[in-house]
Amino acid sequence: MTMKLVTFEDVRNLGIPAETCMEWVSDSIMRKGEMTLPAKISLKPRDGSFMNTMPCFVPDASGHLWGGVKLVTRFPEKQPALDSKLILLDTESGEMVAFMDADWITAIRTGAVAAHSVELFAQKGYTEVSFLGLGNTARATMLMLASCVGDRALNVRLLRYKDQAELFTERFKEFPNIHFSIVDDVVDLIGAAQVLVSCATYFEDDIAPDDAFGEGILVVPVHTRGFTNCDLFFDKVFADDYGHVHHFRNFEKFKRFAEVSDVVNGRVPGREHDSERILAYNIGLSIHDIAFAAHIWEMLDKASLTEIDMKQPTCKFWV
Repeated sequence: MTMKLVTFEDVRNLGIPAETCMEWVSDSIMRKGEMTLPAKISLKPRDGSFMNTMPCFVPDASGHLWGGVKLVTRFPEKQPALDSKLILLDTESGEMVAFMDADWITAIRTGAVAAHSVELFAQKGYTEVSFLGLGNTARATMLMLASCVGDRALNVRLLRYKDQAELFTERFKEFPNIHFSIVDDVVDLIGAAQVLVSCATYFEDDIAPDDAFGEGILVVPVHTRGFTNCDLFFDKVFADDYGHVHHFRNFEKFKRFAEVSDVVNGRVPGREHDSERILAYNIGLSIHDIAFAAHIWEMLDKASLTEIDMKQPTCKFWV
């Protein structure tokens, strides 16, 4: 069996625009019902570390069925702590066509999904956005949001951590409509926000008291930790997949719950009033990873890729 090796640079060098990434995510969210998505398997060797295995089947626009599995790990002692790899399967031939580094895919699709939730659930014309956790996922989310808001002015507050806020501001200096400020206290960060995006990978406890979250706020906790108190008093909770959140400790205490795809397809309402506090748990679905991988596979120059020969048996009986 042979398959192609697709590296981080192979993917990043395609220069895929943010607008295209948003289109891919929007399409996969809308067509979620057509896809086969078991809940991911998450193994945790110790607190703060994990190994997640994420399989799925995804039909493309032509009806061709792609399959695949992503393996994502987090080990704090590594740098970077997060690592992702992906196998793309052509279900018609049964061939594993590519082994991909999925770090670019994971960060960019996660940022696009977060931006999609902001556009869907935030107050219309939102201008006040706060970020904590300022790594690649936050940068990807900011990049996607910038593509969504166009020329509209955004006031973006960043929670200071080492020199990351300054580096974040420098990264987005090319956007004259985005105005950054840096704060040192998480309650100050939350207090003025219409939208709070948390891209920190780990919190041991909830990060702020109930009264820090004002009316109308949208909270998007990309890595889910730190906001369990919000579960109990926010007006609505949305998630990308029921199967990935129904085991949450407070799931039965949510006031109202629905999947994001149900809102997109008009089956349930999203935000109905500017005063609603809304929580959007996007756990991270392999349907986005495999959809991205399939699009990327079609864009790549296959002849330039390294071939991996797995040297599998050539006869049916080999024992």
